[in-house]
Amino acid sequence: MRKIKTTLISIILIFNFSTFSNSQNIPNSFADLAEKLMPSVVNISTTQTVVTRSNPFPNFQFPPGSPFEDMFKEFGTPQERQSSALGSGFIIDEKGIVVTNNHVIEGAEDIVVQVNGEKKFNAKVIGADPLSDIAILKIDSKETFLPVKFGDSDKARIGDWVMAIGNPFGLGGTVTSGIISARNRSIGLSRYEDYIQTDASINSGNSGGPLFDMNGDVIGINTAILGRSGNVGIGFSIPSNSAKIVIDQLIKFGETKRGWLGVRIQDVTKEIAEVENLDEPRGALVASVAPNSPSEKAGVKSGDIILEFNGERIRQMKELPIIVARTEVGKKVKVKIWRNKKEVTKTITLGRLETSEDFKITKKKEAKPKETIIENLKIKVRKLSDEDIKSRKLPNQTNGLVITSIEKDSPLIGSIEINSIILEAQKQKIRVAEDLDQILKQVLKSNQKTILLVIYNSQNQKRYIGIKLD
Repeated sequence: MRKIKTTLISIILIFNFSTFSNSQNIPNSFADLAEKLMPSVVNISTTQTVVTRSNPFPNFQFPPGSPFEDMFKEFGTPQERQSSALGSGFIIDEKGIVVTNNHVIEGAEDIVVQVNGEKKFNAKVIGADPLSDIAILKIDSKETFLPVKFGDSDKARIGDWVMAIGNPFGLGGTVTSGIISARNRSIGLSRYEDYIQTDASINSGNSGGPLFDMNGDVIGINTAILGRSGNVGIGFSIPSNSAKIVIDQLIKFGETKRGWLGVRIQDVTKEIAEVENLDEPRGALVASVAPNSPSEKAGVKSGDIILEFNGERIRQMKELPIIVARTEVGKKVKVKIWRNKKEVTKTITLGRLETSEDFKITKKKEAKPKETIIENLKIKVRKLSDEDIKSRKLPNQTNGLVITSIEKDSPLIGSIEINSIILEAQKQKIRVAEDLDQILKQVLKSNQKTILLVIYNSQNQKRYIGIKLD
């Protein structure tokens, strides 16, 4: 009987200990952590001047293609207005160095940083990198600020508790919590993607804010949400380990200095692995080698499969650019490749991506697409691109205009959101901005003054929208 009692007590103790071990990391409250970190998180507001031109003869219309049409557009009355944007950031140095997203401050003429929901300061950009979507600001003040420190994002595990602080919808000092939902996410927003996915609520205005672990260390920079209409429980953060390399370079040089191999790569499919007698689909297949690049000088050839770079195994193609970019320029690295059904090692001296011809050509291709102002709808649009079709998984033959901004007094407010695609107007297909302009002019001349639009909304759902024009 005594043995049975002893056994039961042991089981109960083990159970209680196990329960305690599994639950001790679940916080009873985030209050102490939030109170400690709030002074280091800032709200960012930016302004820039946008110039539009109005038609000097609104009731007169030249025939399409007339040389006078462009002339009168050019000589229209210029009108200036102030455009504003909101975002978040966090202080990493007591002198007032702030980290945020590049898209928060891009094109800004004035940047105001509000610290701890109280004092406001002007700030200037000391370095920005569109490829990683990171920017560094310096607060214009001699005050001493309270910085936060970076944690090791590589140690962050799926299921770990995290906390986000930011400025969603202009509501500064907002704290949300959740867990890490996934790692190594790629969503097609930038060249170097290795996002941490979290279900901590992240909305418009959270961009550039910190994602904290339970030690109060920054393990991510909140950058994107799934869907542009608001939080749906899926947010994405740049891992701190990747971000810190870029941040250090921007602070030191005012620009980035990424390693460069000089190869174009693609995925190794199951079929390619079988043909090449590779044990499994892994590595990055070299599709082409840039002339006079580090890879060409080292003897890398098209058709080679890069299996390992500088001691790091390449499991998927997308890993290679990230690993190469964070490697020091000028460093000699060992690269293991698969060629002619056997492993070969090459020594490559890395070049610098930003000074390469390959990068300059790519940068031209990635230039911001031309935006057109549709005066009668008070919106900006750009032509739907092949990249849009691919990233949004639209039918291949889709044509239309992507809405990039909507004025507060636009007739579309409340009916259509930014990133919607205008497919048709008055049952006529829209391919370029001029198509929409012409239809709008015809509608405005009619008695009805109502236009029927067919759109894809930001969730790629097809919708028919009737809009009354003034």
